[in-house]
Amino acid sequence: MKTCGLALAAMVAVPTAPCISYAAVVTTSVQQARKRPPARTPSTKKKPAKRSTRATKARVRTPVVPVLRYTTPRGASALASDLGTLLGSRTKNGDWGAMVVSITRGDTLFAQGPGAKLVPASTMKLFTAAIALEKLGPEHTFSTDVLRDGTIDPDGTLKGNLVLRGDGDPSLSPRFVRGGPGASMTLLAQFVAGAGIKRVTGDIIADASGFESRRIPEGWLTRYAGAGYAAPFSALSLNENIVIVGIAPGGSGGAANVFLEPATEGLTITNTVRTVAGGGTRISARRIGDDRVVVSGTIGARAGTARYQLVVGDPVTFTAGAFKSALEAQGITVAGDIKVGRTPQNAPLVTSLPSPPLARLVSVMNRESINIFAELLFRNAARGLDHKTVGSAENAAQTLQQFLTKEVGASADAVSATDGSGLSVLDRVTPRALVQLLGHAHHAPWGSAFHASLPVAGESELLRNRMRATPAQGNLHAKTGTTNDVIGLSGYVTAENGEILAFAFLYNGRDRWHARETIDAMGPTLAAFSRD
Repeated sequence: MKTCGLALAAMVAVPTAPCISYAAVVTTSVQQARKRPPARTPSTKKKPAKRSTRATKARVRTPVVPVLRYTTPRGASALASDLGTLLGSRTKNGDWGAMVVSITRGDTLFAQGPGAKLVPASTMKLFTAAIALEKLGPEHTFSTDVLRDGTIDPDGTLKGNLVLRGDGDPSLSPRFVRGGPGASMTLLAQFVAGAGIKRVTGDIIADASGFESRRIPEGWLTRYAGAGYAAPFSALSLNENIVIVGIAPGGSGGAANVFLEPATEGLTITNTVRTVAGGGTRISARRIGDDRVVVSGTIGARAGTARYQLVVGDPVTFTAGAFKSALEAQGITVAGDIKVGRTPQNAPLVTSLPSPPLARLVSVMNRESINIFAELLFRNAARGLDHKTVGSAENAAQTLQQFLTKEVGASADAVSATDGSGLSVLDRVTPRALVQLLGHAHHAPWGSAFHASLPVAGESELLRNRMRATPAQGNLHAKTGTTNDVIGLSGYVTAENGEILAFAFLYNGRDRWHARETIDAMGPTLAAFSRD
C-alpha cells in the first residue's frame, strides 16, 4: 500500500527522480618492504596455531530454514490440514484471521479466526470498489463542470463569475489525461475558449461542496503527513493533489528559475535559490501553510532542471488556481480572484470534462492501490446517482453497512470503516465479511468489472513478483494489503478441479515478512487443491 494531509510544520520535499548513493572509495598505498623476512631453517617446525574457543563459536552458522512450499492437497480435509500447518509454521507473534469458501459448491473449506476484527490495510479497497460499483454502476462517469454566473457579451466578455464545480473525479491526473500534471485544466480552458469566452470580469468560484470539508480521514497517523500516498482529498482534486516544484539554473551568480507543475495561482513561491558554478545542487523545497512554497539552496550553472514533489495543503484552491492559470494561458483574462463557494441555482453550463468509466477507475485503484482514488470513490458511493447526500466518510460508512447487511448478508458489526482506502488504523473487518463480499461480487451484475480490477499473481502490479512459477501464477486474482503491522490478501483462485474459491488471509503483527511468506505458500496450495 504499498501504502496525507500535511501538518503545518515545514516538510522537506522528496525528489521525484531516483536518488543515487555514492559509496566512498578509500585508496591505501602499500610500501614494499626493503628487507625480506628471515628464512626458516630446516630444523624449524612451525606448530599449528591454537584456535580460540571464541573464534570457533563465531563460525557456527544459524541453520538455514527452508522456504515454505505449497502443497497439493487432495480432498477438503487435506486442504484444511495443510493450510492450518502453513498458518502456524512461520510467524512468531501476531494475530491471524483466515477463511476459504468454495463459491462453486458453497461450502467452507477452511476457517481460523474468521470472526476476528482485524485491521485490513488496503484490502479495505474491496469494500470501496463494491459499493461504488453497486451504487453507481461500472459505466458511470464523473463530470467536472464549468458554469457561468452572468451573461456573455458579443465580444466574449463574461460579465460575472466562472464556476469550477468538482464531482470527486479521480481521473484529473496524468494517468488518464496526457500532457502533464495540468493537462486536465488545459482541456477545460480550451473548451471555455471554444465556447466564446475571452474575458471574465468576476472571480473563479471553486465549488467542492459535493464532499465534506474534512481533507484527512480519521485514523490517519501524523507520520503520514507529506507522503504522496496520503495526500488530502476534495471534490476538486487535481494530479492526485501533488504539485511538482521545478528548479532550473539562471545566470551565473543570479537567482534560479522556479516553476510549478501544474502552474497554479493557488500557490505562491518564495525563491532564494542561487545559481553557482559547477553542476551540483543543494536544494530544499517545502510547503508553508496551505498556499506557500519555499525553495532555497543552490544549483549549479551546468545542472539540469531538478524536480521535487510536494503534497498540496488545500486541494480546492490548488485546483481552481490551476484552472485560472490554464485560462490565462489560453488568452482568457480573469479580472477577479479565486474564491470558494457554491454554484448558483440555474447557472448555465459552459462546458465539462467527463471521466473514464467507473470500472476503469476501480481497476487502477485496486491494481495500483491508490489511496486518494479510494477516498474519492468511497464518498461518491455515498452521494449516489442523485447527489442528494453529501460525500462524507460517515455517510459512506452507513451506505457500506446497509449494503453489507441487506445485500451481502454480513453481520452489522463485521466491518467498521473510517476511510475507503484502509490507511486508517481505526478500520476493522473480519475475514468472513471479506469472503462474503467476494461471494456476492462474483454473482453481481458488476462482478466482471470487480474481478478484472484485481492484480494477478506472478503477472501484474502488486503481485507481479509473488507466487511466480506456482499453480497460482496467472490464476489467483486478489487485493493486497500491506503496512508496517498488516499483511493481507483476499480474492479468488481456481482450484485444480475447476472450483472457484474465495479466500481472505489477514495478519496483524510485527512478523509481517514471515506472514507474507505464509500467504504466498497458501495461495498456490489453494490453486493446487482438488477433490472428487
